[in-house]
Amino acid sequence: MKVTFVTANGERVTAEAAAGDCLLTVGQNADMPLEGTCEGQMACSTCHVIVAPDWFGKLPRASEDEEDMLDLAAGVTRTSRLSCQIVLTEALDGLEVRIPGESRDMQRR
Repeated sequence: MKVTFVTANGERVTAEAAAGDCLLTVGQNADMPLEGTCEGQMACSTCHVIVAPDWFGKLPRASEDEEDMLDLAAGVTRTSRLSCQIVLTEALDGLEVRIPGESRDMQRR
């Protein structure tokens, strides 16, 4: 299956993924600036992505804890999610997400 990441400067990067993969890991493997400081424990918002509106409704609802963490993220929109909380399914083949302009991966410098 495929996932398309749109970078802050508009570049489209398509990554291969499998059902059951975590979107954060797929993005990191595609060299996207998704830090994931807390390693998926929902204790940070460094893996924030903006899901394309056509795809947002196909995702399970964000938990209250995820919504609380998104309150701390920069550039949040109505379709913002934490990529560590998105587990890919066959129904998400073709998913498109945008990397917010405010995204910083401190591990990359």
